[in-house]
Amino acid sequence: MRRTALTVAEDAFRLLVCEPAPLAFDGRPIAGLPDRHIPLDELRTMLRARTMSPDTSDAIWRQLAHQARHWGPAWTVGAVGAALPGLTHLAARLSKGFTKLADDIDSELLAAFLHALRTDDLQAPRVWLRLCWAAWRAGVKVRRSDDLLELPPDVPVGSRTPYRPYGHPDLVLGRAVAAGIITEAQAELIAATRLGDVLIEQIAAECGQPGSAIRMRRKRAERKLIAALQRGDLAVPRRIATATA
Repeated sequence: MRRTALTVAEDAFRLLVCEPAPLAFDGRPIAGLPDRHIPLDELRTMLRARTMSPDTSDAIWRQLAHQARHWGPAWTVGAVGAALPGLTHLAARLSKGFTKLADDIDSELLAAFLHALRTDDLQAPRVWLRLCWAAWRAGVKVRRSDDLLELPPDVPVGSRTPYRPYGHPDLVLGRAVAAGIITEAQAELIAATRLGDVLIEQIAAECGQPGSAIRMRRKRAERKLIAALQRGDLAVPRRIATATA
């Protein structure tokens, strides 16, 4: 099995929840949880249930983040372990078509989640979604940085189609940003909600804006992108077009 930052984190989590003394979360103060100490692997299963209310999820993640910040490294590992099913799903989506970047995506995604876990505003709603959004953005940046790498010097400068899959949606978005047609934030919004699993409501919760405003922002960006595609502005990378002029 391939070893990445996420698989290493899973191994560390499993050590924490081993019998006879698994690390346990106090569920008694939180409505919707059993009135007892809950081993973290059991809590992780509960967090994945679709029946859990947003308020209960928020209360759990606020407490996990607080304990990760103030109760020592074991609780940092525990909080990451509770998040791993979701993080692994995000990493798999981001790595699709970018196999060579899988290790980097896993590492940056986990690092961004940890940073948000330690620094995010715990009073705002949708704690889990905002932590995931921070991780997703970091993974998207890994893919985009690869998309925008300079071509190697031995690539012919004729008008042939580039070797890279220049029609891939992420590459089109990257070229649109480079050409000044849309902003990087607009490209991230389109990539996350059209190509990924991020919901408009998730972004709206993070930004403190209504979902309708986020949808309108995406619609305006997509209109600019479609117009540029229809004009042929994004047919080839600008650096190749310049070289062949």
